[in-house]
Amino acid sequence: MMWRLVTQMVSTRNAVVAAVLVLVLGGLATVLPSFAQAKFSYITIGTGGVTGVYYPAGGAICRQVNKNRITNGLRCAVESTGGSGDNLNAVRDGELELGIAQSDVQFAVVKGVEAFSDQGPNDSLRSLFSLHQELFTVVARADAHILTFDDLKGKRVNVGNPGSGQRNTLETLMKVKGWTLGDFSEVLELPSSVQSKALCKDQVDAIVFTAGHPNASILEAATTCDVVLVRVAGPAVDKLIADAPYYQKGMIVAGTYPGSDENIPTFGLSATLVASVNTSDVVIYEVVKAVFENFDSFKALHPAFKNLNKTDMLTKGLTAPLHPGAARYYKEVGLQH
Repeated sequence: MMWRLVTQMVSTRNAVVAAVLVLVLGGLATVLPSFAQAKFSYITIGTGGVTGVYYPAGGAICRQVNKNRITNGLRCAVESTGGSGDNLNAVRDGELELGIAQSDVQFAVVKGVEAFSDQGPNDSLRSLFSLHQELFTVVARADAHILTFDDLKGKRVNVGNPGSGQRNTLETLMKVKGWTLGDFSEVLELPSSVQSKALCKDQVDAIVFTAGHPNASILEAATTCDVVLVRVAGPAVDKLIADAPYYQKGMIVAGTYPGSDENIPTFGLSATLVASVNTSDVVIYEVVKAVFENFDSFKALHPAFKNLNKTDMLTKGLTAPLHPGAARYYKEVGLQH
């Protein structure tokens, strides 16, 4: 009798435990799906070659966004691409949410001119902000005896891959000077990520960048072989600056690279961050907020960012209208009225 009672008590306790487990697991079954279903919005920034400044710039933006991913619901990643033109086309086609592009290429896309004349004006492109200044930079082998841009005539030159910002800037300057690719003895179309190796292997006499400084690829060349930075100045450059709102004079400061012991005059523009008007206002708002509310830490992520200021970032090099999500943030914090 006593044994039967004990057995019943144990059975009853097990039944109670089982019932509690059912309730708990049932409750978790209703809660866990909500975690599983709490999906992040994934966004990708098109950048450039991994040795350029665009790639770490995109990484710096993503780092700020991802720090607050629990609250903003975003997961940001970067993609190495062919550069400005490729990024703008991919943003237009919805293949990328965001892209970094030179201000002159942004202008050409918005207006539908130069390399983008066949596409016509892009009315869907929107600006978020500009980034660092980019300088048109020519690096030559020391034994090629190239000191100025005019010395490139008759030389082997890597002009960059089609669609890249550096190629666009080079061709714009060549047009003003009345040059064609036929003025070079040999033309290569290597992407920026491999052209420094080609220079040091004596496959070309000079390579072209449009880049923020310091630049990892130029540093690679300067520490691997004997190179010089080429002066880019004169009437053609002055005309470019006078005719285009996105160009300005610039200087590669002495000591930026090994063996560079004097200031090198050139001209430049701005890197810009863009999106499509179809990209969610909420997403763009959170991206801009992540950068501007962590501004000092953002500037510390790359030497090219050290001179950034918020006012210039809303004006310099931006041809496309501000994205509504970006404009909303700027108005909230008093950067725009």
